[in-house]
Amino acid sequence: MKKLVICVLLVNLLAACASEKPKEVAAAAPETPAAKETVAAEPAAVAVDPLNDPANILAKRSVYFPFDVSAVQDADKPIVLAHGKYLNEHPSRKIRVEGNCDERGSNEYNLALGQRRAESVKKMLVLGGAKASQIETVSYGEEKPKATGHDEASWSQNRRSDIKY
Repeated sequence: MKKLVICVLLVNLLAACASEKPKEVAAAAPETPAAKETVAAEPAAVAVDPLNDPANILAKRSVYFPFDVSAVQDADKPIVLAHGKYLNEHPSRKIRVEGNCDERGSNEYNLALGQRRAESVKKMLVLGGAKASQIETVSYGEEKPKATGHDEASWSQNRRSDIKY
């Protein structure tokens, strides 16, 4: 009789160990501390400022002009419009548009041309969504060259407006 009772107990014990938990109970089981640590240990994605991301169009901040022209060229319109959209989305940001010229022409003429270039960029920024109050314009004429040579390659780099945040 003892053997029979022991056998019944062993069979019941083995049956209890072999049974699966109901799926609802297993799904409702609370997270273990180890599972929470795993989630917390994953690094968070770092947001990159689009103004400093070289792959972003907003990293480009110079608009170039042909000789004696102050209208924004088609090649540079996407850059200016992207900055206008950025300023619209960030109304507390302010910029200065600096107009520049090459060394040819008188100082007075180059100051006036640099101002027309800066104002032309400002108008397009406003068309892109920026508020006029976010934008200051200034002309440096030929006083702040990007390139110091006395040839067309240098002059073409100096005929520009720079967007400064």
